[in-house]
Amino acid sequence: MLHEVPKGDILKTLNSINAKRVLIQSPEGLRKEAEELAEFLEENGIEVILYGEINYGACDPADHEAKVLGCDALIHLGHSYMKLSLEVPTIFVPAFAKVNVVEALEKNIEEIKKLGKKIIVTTTAQHIHQIDKAVAFLKENGFEPVIGKGDSRVSWPGQVLGCNFSAAKVEGDGILFIGSGTFHPLGLALATRKKVLAVNPYSGDYIWVDEIADRFIRKRWAQIAKAIEAEYFGVIVSIKKGQLRIAEAKRVARLLREHGKKVKILAMNEINYTKLEGFGFDAYVVVACPRVPIDDYESWRKPVLTPKEVELLLGLKEEYEFDEILGGRREKDEPLGISLHKAR
Repeated sequence: MLHEVPKGDILKTLNSINAKRVLIQSPEGLRKEAEELAEFLEENGIEVILYGEINYGACDPADHEAKVLGCDALIHLGHSYMKLSLEVPTIFVPAFAKVNVVEALEKNIEEIKKLGKKIIVTTTAQHIHQIDKAVAFLKENGFEPVIGKGDSRVSWPGQVLGCNFSAAKVEGDGILFIGSGTFHPLGLALATRKKVLAVNPYSGDYIWVDEIADRFIRKRWAQIAKAIEAEYFGVIVSIKKGQLRIAEAKRVARLLREHGKKVKILAMNEINYTKLEGFGFDAYVVVACPRVPIDDYESWRKPVLTPKEVELLLGLKEEYEFDEILGGRREKDEPLGISLHKAR
């Protein structure tokens, strides 16, 4: 499914910074590739340590751990660069899917027409290398595709993350998402209020997100309702570099206190309910990756909300909003393939 890791380019980049020991960080789906890369680098005189912790994305680089281990660099497999303050030089190596996205678009051209003529095209890092082919195909079929630039949390125009949909916030009749799963298209629909068609390049299937979004909002309102009687809130902030939102945690805590609630701020790395057993909180607010309170809420014995949902709970807003982690202005496009980012 994925392109081979560009071992030669990685070695060349490591040699350019005179790296002698490196840490390789990978998601679970790329552990085999991480081992093969380690063997290749060791054969070429570079000491390698494999990082065994679960990786959640570009927002969770192990650069601090690499520094503690005395490594000269970190190799972060599977994700594109996110603008962060890094402690060691870090090579980001995205994993691009081999599947042909144009074939799936061609199969679903009649559904795509229902979006309108001016279509906002979005995808994830796995398919971003084919977005130009998708745009060319759409133009050939009479559409006016639009690619949003996005902010500094994304590497390329048209790319969306589970926590950031800034590339879709441009003018257009509707949004075409190229990729698998429902979380990204759901986030697109909630963040933009536009109609979203998701085309899966692996299966060739499509889904319209309207009904999924309605069900999602009903479930989240039910979670908010469970927190109405709560008097004591734990506001959880992540210590992961790309999820650290201490200012937002303080803002949420202030709002809750202004409405007569008791609040404590907690800091966590891996956020899950079992680690919180023993605390006396009535409800929690997760000020970290938006997927934590959304994907895992059924495993929490107490209500768990996002910062935006706290505003609904307190009556400060009426319309549901999706929680995003936004960045600053994007200064330039990052290159496809490996990219080296020096420590700051």
